[in-house]
Amino acid sequence: MTTAAHRPATLEDVARIAGVSRSTASRVIAGTGFASPAARERVAVAVDQLGYVPNPAARALVRGGGVRLVVAVAGTSEAVLDDPYVHRVVGSAARVCGPAGVGVALHWLPLGERRPLDQLAGDRSVCGVVLVNTTEDLLAAVPRSLRGRVVSIGIGSATVPSFDVDNATGAGDVLRHLYATGRRRIAMVTGPQWLPCSQRPVAAYRRLMHQAGLPERVLPGDFTAARGRVAANEAMRRWPDLDAIYAISDETAFGVIAALRDGGVRVPGDVAVAGFDDIPLAGLTTPALTTASHPVGRIATAAAIAVLDSRPAAPVTVFPSALVTRASA
Repeated sequence: MTTAAHRPATLEDVARIAGVSRSTASRVIAGTGFASPAARERVAVAVDQLGYVPNPAARALVRGGGVRLVVAVAGTSEAVLDDPYVHRVVGSAARVCGPAGVGVALHWLPLGERRPLDQLAGDRSVCGVVLVNTTEDLLAAVPRSLRGRVVSIGIGSATVPSFDVDNATGAGDVLRHLYATGRRRIAMVTGPQWLPCSQRPVAAYRRLMHQAGLPERVLPGDFTAARGRVAANEAMRRWPDLDAIYAISDETAFGVIAALRDGGVRVPGDVAVAGFDDIPLAGLTTPALTTASHPVGRIATAAAIAVLDSRPAAPVTVFPSALVTRASA
């Protein structure tokens, strides 16, 4: 039953029916602190009589467990929160946290600032943190009080477990595919230089170009389509003999294709284009994009489970990437 047709029973209703204070009723329901056997019995009877369902958020706060999992994303500006990759991380985390009565919040971590992490560590409503776009400086700034309830999507440390994709192998597979299809003058559009995970594909590119005796042609990127456009125009101006461009994100590759098309360059007839991530749009563009898979959902799910689980996670969990060949290369 409820106390009225329009609302469920509250903790105050339980305390009133049981003849105890609100704090005593709260302690009994949460299973914390002292209460006499008689008080416990009266509260139990009142809970049954009223059909009271404890608020999971309030219960977690009483127990000190927190009610929010924070996805904290490092970046040079708040625009990083608009990245579709970040949205996929949040969605996957929400699917894990929802059944546990835990919400998911999204926070921006300005590069080089420690204060936001300190604030999260001191917030009793936060049960844990998933770091995204993790850097060495960010790992070093993780407060001791967050240890055991923080994980990283990206690089990790001795105290912060990490979950990530094997993007070096994925990049290598894409580049070997370009080589196998006859491409020899291959340029690469990178990710942000400050982001450690974006450097692994660059290292794979340089290694493979060196092994094949081919020239290195590297252009800076930032995972956006806008930067892909700029990079493609610069690449064709600097290296008119170019026959392939590999971008380490699909979004950037879309920008590359658009710029080449605007310049009258045929894809893949004149220049092959490949990306990384295999986002849903990759198979729907014209031409469909050759890329490598990035299991963002599985990675974010594993990271969220690790935060909510009381058992320690493995120090490093790496998810494989697979080549996906389509018409663009």
